[in-house]
Amino acid sequence: MKSKEDSINVPQLVGDLSDKELFSIPWGHYRAIIDKCKLDRGKSIFFVKKTILNNWSRAVLLNFLDTDLYERQGKAISNFEYALPEPQSDLAQEITKDPYNFDFVAIREDYSEKELKDALMDNITKFLMELGKGFAFVGREYTIPIEGTEEKIDLLFYHLYLHCYVVVEVKIVAFTSRNIGQIGTYVNIVDDLVKTDFDAKTIGLIICKSKNNILAKYAVNSSKEPIGISEYKLSNLLPVEYRASMPTIEEIENELR
Repeated sequence: MKSKEDSINVPQLVGDLSDKELFSIPWGHYRAIIDKCKLDRGKSIFFVKKTILNNWSRAVLLNFLDTDLYERQGKAISNFEYALPEPQSDLAQEITKDPYNFDFVAIREDYSEKELKDALMDNITKFLMELGKGFAFVGREYTIPIEGTEEKIDLLFYHLYLHCYVVVEVKIVAFTSRNIGQIGTYVNIVDDLVKTDFDAKTIGLIICKSKNNILAKYAVNSSKEPIGISEYKLSNLLPVEYRASMPTIEEIENELR
């Protein structure tokens, strides 16, 4: 039975949701959203729409309500507004996050870029969940022959709703303007040699350890390719000595010999 407090709170969302949206999720979901979001109208509507889009159960909804998803969604620094036509520009911005949460990865403190990417691939399901609904994994070190040589794109995805390829570069150091040239080249290659006439413009996404937001904004505005820049956070770090318990390929081969 609805309480007086519930009856007061839910109508606050009516003006921002269609009748179809209002009746698309159970009452228990609304109670959870009201309880967690309090008087934040924008946040409440955000989670109602996310629940409908992703068909979240109450348990999954509660899990996301306890995170900072609302504060991170769509916050990458990008040039999508200028490099993509509407409405793709708005949709492309919406699929980004800043920062991305890589806490599902357990890795030693002085990890290398390869080790981080290996860990992300070992947890590909959780990585895709963090990227968001609609991302499909195409390949790592995706090889494209180019007149006697070849380029290897680190991480290539396809977004099912935007109908475009997404080139992702993960950097374990701070963002530099040089990163723009690299990912811009990859976006051009995918546009020319991979995408079809049925696909929309390819998007580039740099996920780095840290960034200067002002420099990042200048950098993306210098490129005609659609590029977004975000940070990642990673707190599940293991002691440096943990490396000793993880033999390298060379060590395994030597032991076998």
